Amino acid sequence: MIFDRVVMVDWSGGNDRGARPTKDAIWACIGAAGTTSDPVYLRNRQVAEAWIIQTLTGLRAAGHRVLVGFDLCFAYPKGFATQLVGSEDPLALWDWFAARVTDSPVANNRFDLAGQINARLPGTGPFWFNALQRDIPHLPRKGTDRTGHGLPEKRTADLAVKGSFSPWQLAGAGAVGGQVIMGFPTLARLRRRFDGDLAVWPFQPPDAQIVLAETYFSLLPDLNTPKLHPIKDAAQVMLYARAFSGLAPADMAQLMAIDATPEGWVLGAGAESVLRAAATRDVPPPPLRNDCFAMPQGAHWTPVDTALDHLRTQLGPVTGQEDMPIALSAGRILAQEVTARRSHPPAPNAAVDGYGFAGPAPVGVNRLPLVAGRAAAGQPYGGTVPPGHAIRILTGANLPDGVDTVVLQEDVTTTDTSVAFHGPLKQGANARRAGEDMTAGEMILPAGRKLTPADLATITAAGVGVVTVQKRLRVGVLSTGDELRDAGEPATVGQIFDANRPMLCAVAAGWGYDVVDLGRAPDDRPTLRQILDDSAPHCDVILTSGGASAGDEDHMSALLSGTGSLALWRIAMKPGRPLALGLWRGTPVFGLPGNPVAAMVCAMIFARPALQVMAGGGWPSPEGYLLPADFTKFKKAGRREYLRARIVDGRVHLFASEGSGRVSGLSWATGLVELDDAAQEITAGDLVRFIPFGSFAH
Repeated sequence: MIFDRVVMVDWSGGNDRGARPTKDAIWACIGAAGTTSDPVYLRNRQVAEAWIIQTLTGLRAAGHRVLVGFDLCFAYPKGFATQLVGSEDPLALWDWFAARVTDSPVANNRFDLAGQINARLPGTGPFWFNALQRDIPHLPRKGTDRTGHGLPEKRTADLAVKGSFSPWQLAGAGAVGGQVIMGFPTLARLRRRFDGDLAVWPFQPPDAQIVLAETYFSLLPDLNTPKLHPIKDAAQVMLYARAFSGLAPADMAQLMAIDATPEGWVLGAGAESVLRAAATRDVPPPPLRNDCFAMPQGAHWTPVDTALDHLRTQLGPVTGQEDMPIALSAGRILAQEVTARRSHPPAPNAAVDGYGFAGPAPVGVNRLPLVAGRAAAGQPYGGTVPPGHAIRILTGANLPDGVDTVVLQEDVTTTDTSVAFHGPLKQGANARRAGEDMTAGEMILPAGRKLTPADLATITAAGVGVVTVQKRLRVGVLSTGDELRDAGEPATVGQIFDANRPMLCAVAAGWGYDVVDLGRAPDDRPTLRQILDDSAPHCDVILTSGGASAGDEDHMSALLSGTGSLALWRIAMKPGRPLALGLWRGTPVFGLPGNPVAAMVCAMIFARPALQVMAGGGWPSPEGYLLPADFTKFKKAGRREYLRARIVDGRVHLFASEGSGRVSGLSWATGLVELDDAAQEITAGDLVRFIPFGSFAH
């Protein structure tokens, strides 16, 4: 049973909800292969029906097989249709309602029609809850006023779904009766419009191009839908579009393989575990576009800010998601926001060791008799403290009933039976309110945040044991060049040791990523191509150094050029001007300069924020500080400069040489001085921006 598109619709029996998206309105969402579009707000039934028709017409024309799920009963309990239309045919009942319901964005006749139906049936009912101010003949306002109508309160399908409501209730909390009356006409018109291309499950075989099915948007109550959208109805259509579109064909066929009855069935009822697995299945993020690094190229140099803005707008997460116990989640990036499962503190409690009573305490000596027992953390007092009495209480203990104020034990004198202290003491002193730190249901950490040890304490205090995080970014590190040798290997005077690879591996590991050491590649294009072919499936991103310019031996640039994705950026900065960026078999490649100082600076300025975004985090900007310079320098306009520096006695000192060939300057320095693009003349004492290396460390 294959549906390549799923449309989920949360219906409403109410009137127009206004232009601004809101709850209790009609929402819809389209799903495909476990992913969804943004939810669509439909302010009234007229707008919703037009959107559904337009959407289904387009999907049908494109050749898609479509499942349309409505959070709406498709039938009434057994016996009702026969009394109204002479048979148990639910589709005939749709047509009956379509011929009698009147509807506009601001008014409809559902209550009057329900009263007219009640008048045709024996007894009082079954419909109830007149929400209008005027009385309606034969429509009771309370469910207890009904008698003798002889119809079941719920269908068999309703009884199979925990928390379902009766279709006879027309208004009030959880009412679905109004939705049913106002939904049948739309369903009937959809059948007529799409004719033989549409089938209604389970009353008809689900072999048409478009299949309508009833579902229930509370089958998965334990999934935290606010993570998907702040409006619950919008989040639910997204969740169920994801779940049903993510089902394997065999699972969908199993869900639909039921014996049809005139009462219908709720698609997914009894198979909640299958739906839950589909809704939470790891869906790979969309691939980067082949031209994601493309920037209009001319004779000019690209300013640093322009390059950074381009990366920020073009890149997105390239990793999947996984659930992680809190104890193992330090340093991981949240894929979904975290909401508190319970308030913190969960109950009012004492902030100090002392004596609790009902405050305030007036000026002068206050003497209160003590009740027997005490309240301690984890050992609450089970009784109530009478007015005018006090109780011994320890830090962190829940305040017993009758207590809202605590006096410090250092401020009292006591006997075995009483406590005395000087007032005044305001009500609530030395006591913590329930939820004053966090309240249940509150968002406490946003998606995209890299979890710190302090975050683990916050999450745990809120009762959350598992978080959804991005899978660790796998960063491949590759050095290129015939002249390179590994440390400890024999090397001639014409060869150099590969300083870049251990440096970049350590940097990527320090940023919290899984490092894949790809070794060294010679200046041989076929060999480099084979290394990239072998590495791309095992890496989410590849950092290379060397071969990133446009010379004869710049094979990395040449290979990326052959993919049609190469962007050779000439950055207006010192050190490190050329950056070669592209995609190799879908894996992004950052070609850094071969000079170690330039490679390090470019990694910190460009690779660090880009990798964090690809890892699912936010865009980090390094924190800098204005400090007085202990140097003089004249800088021309047109490029940004980063100078190795350190702080001595509160002043910024530069490394002895600005030459990027002196690798030892990276060890000497504790940060970078950033000089912006404008011309500058700096003298000792002028304020300059110093960025500590620690700002690039996370």
